[in-house]
Amino acid sequence: MGRILVTGGTGYIGAHTVVELQNNGYEVVIIDNLSNSDIKILDQIKAISGIKPAFVKLDLRDKAAIAAFLKEYTGITGVIHFAASKSVSESVKNPLLYYDNNISTLVNLLNSLAGKAVNFVFSSSCTVYGEPDVLPVTEEAPIKKAESPYGNTKQIGEEILKETANAVNDLKVIALRYFNPVGAHESALIGELPNGVPQNLVPFVTQTAIGKRELLTVFGDDFETPDGSCVRDFIHVVDLAKAHVAAIKRMEAKQMAANYEVFNVGTGNGHSVLELIHTFEKITGQLVNYRIGPPRDGDIVKIWGDVSLAEKELNWKAENGLDSMLSSAWAWENYIHNNPF
Repeated sequence: MGRILVTGGTGYIGAHTVVELQNNGYEVVIIDNLSNSDIKILDQIKAISGIKPAFVKLDLRDKAAIAAFLKEYTGITGVIHFAASKSVSESVKNPLLYYDNNISTLVNLLNSLAGKAVNFVFSSSCTVYGEPDVLPVTEEAPIKKAESPYGNTKQIGEEILKETANAVNDLKVIALRYFNPVGAHESALIGELPNGVPQNLVPFVTQTAIGKRELLTVFGDDFETPDGSCVRDFIHVVDLAKAHVAAIKRMEAKQMAANYEVFNVGTGNGHSVLELIHTFEKITGQLVNYRIGPPRDGDIVKIWGDVSLAEKELNWKAENGLDSMLSSAWAWENYIHNNPF
């Protein structure tokens, strides 16, 4: 099996993907600047898979460091690129951070890989669609003006990769536009571990339920949705991780129809914020103290994906429902409550 570079590999989705790669026989090398993750995750990955992946602390804004890394770690056949800032609300407040950390790092990485035959999987997002006109949204939907700087960095990232793949024959790219990853590994040894106040819904729900946060704010309840709250396509992080492995295998098997491909990765089902909270309360028996607040800038009202193309071409399908997502997230929250990082 090939040697796969995973940028941002100690992060939430990255760590789960590393586990799935190692379970499939790949050798993994992680680079991460640990800006939003913990080095202890490497030991957790080893406890699950039996293998501690190679790790180099590195910031992709440092061109010399990337060059030195690639000189030491030769034979990389695939790259899965997660390293990026990922909060919609934070990006609205600090757009320059997002353009620096999400765009310049991608360009640096691609320049460093020039001349190497590489299979490249890009961590993209359904935010590239903006507020869709038709649901479920397909890969053929128009790319609208982004609702946030974060969404714009994903649009720009896709454009950079598509144009580069079209110009460079030895670069193959699959961009996975995923929806809302939640949940944790069934072992409860890895999961979402935000530094400071969570920017995503589910860790805020679990932290409120366990008493770490006093109150959860639901941003808006008068949208044109069944209960007035925003609707999202939530996907279990392990299902999402497996999609990355499927993408690498598609490229290795030379099954791509073009040098650049895009796939939606979700469940194809929409669930509202309030539905998620009430489902969490039902399956865990824990009440969540929440209030209704004003809508946030940059938030999309409702989106869920048509994932039939990924199911057909990647030979992949999301297997876990909302109950499994939330019960695993709660198990992880209890684990880190009793075993603090």
